[in-house]
Amino acid sequence: MTAPDTPMLEVRGLEKHFDVGGGLLDRLRLDRRGPHLARRIVHAVNGVSLDIGRGEIMALVGESGCGKSTVAKTIARIHEPTGGQVLIEGEDVTGYGVAQMLPMRAKMQMIFQDPYASLNPRQKVRDIVAEPLLEQCRSAGERREVPDKVRALLARVGLNAEHAGRYPHQFSGGQRQRIGIARALSVTPGLIVADEPVSALDVSIQAQILNLMKDLRDEYGLAYLFISHDLSVVHHIADTVGVMYLGSMVEKAPRDRLFANPRHPYTRALLSAAPSIKLKRAVEEITLSGEVPSALDLPSGCPFRTRCPFAWDRCAAEKPALQDVGDGQTVACHLVDEPQREGA
Repeated sequence: MTAPDTPMLEVRGLEKHFDVGGGLLDRLRLDRRGPHLARRIVHAVNGVSLDIGRGEIMALVGESGCGKSTVAKTIARIHEPTGGQVLIEGEDVTGYGVAQMLPMRAKMQMIFQDPYASLNPRQKVRDIVAEPLLEQCRSAGERREVPDKVRALLARVGLNAEHAGRYPHQFSGGQRQRIGIARALSVTPGLIVADEPVSALDVSIQAQILNLMKDLRDEYGLAYLFISHDLSVVHHIADTVGVMYLGSMVEKAPRDRLFANPRHPYTRALLSAAPSIKLKRAVEEITLSGEVPSALDLPSGCPFRTRCPFAWDRCAAEKPALQDVGDGQTVACHLVDEPQREGA
């Protein structure tokens, strides 16, 4: 029996590296060992840790390529983790195979970014939503109840009974995402991993989908890991926000605290760069220079130091760890220890 205070999701030191191979000349290296073939490794996720409680919505934000979607897919076991642990309701699923993961799929489902590519174009909507239910059925009686459950799910996400007999191409983008949400809800999970679920939708449709997701959270007690690059979307839906840069978590805080008092220079730069209709910004503007380093060759020390306007010698020599700065806010930055440099 799982204790009621056990987090829905616990991630400890999660790592995901990809061996990208390459041609012979790409991998040939010459050093004191003589010529040899070197492995080309993309360090996509580097030691990410987080907790999500029951009914909590945590958002991961950051620039494209920072690793946030890879975190989501590794947690959902679309990618196999290179290192670290993933616990669902206290159960470590990191090393589970396909058969062991099947019952865990009833606890964790995923909503994808592209609401068309994530749906089988050859299946009708009723079959798309019923498929996870049928996989989890253990008796003939449960199977007989599936059509009624499918109709109820479609109605709950705002679709009509007549939609059940149509194919995905007959729907708009917002309707397709509602189908994806109904499919995710079908097995009554406790956790939904949502990988940029509204980024492909019009702004007015985004608001509808976000409000639907919040209503479903309140109704079913769902926890969400919500991936997004849109800070306005994150501010609308999230309870907690984690900021990622080059595969590492650099700051994590309750939403209102992070938006009011960002402590990491990268978080401050993200917030100051976000479009706003307000004449006066709450965050002092920080302009970043240079390009994001390659995940094939991470910089020493702090991953952000090559673009940080406040970096000094310590930043190159030592990677900062997440530190608690109070009120649930943690920051991976040496400025926490030497705040006098922050305004330098």
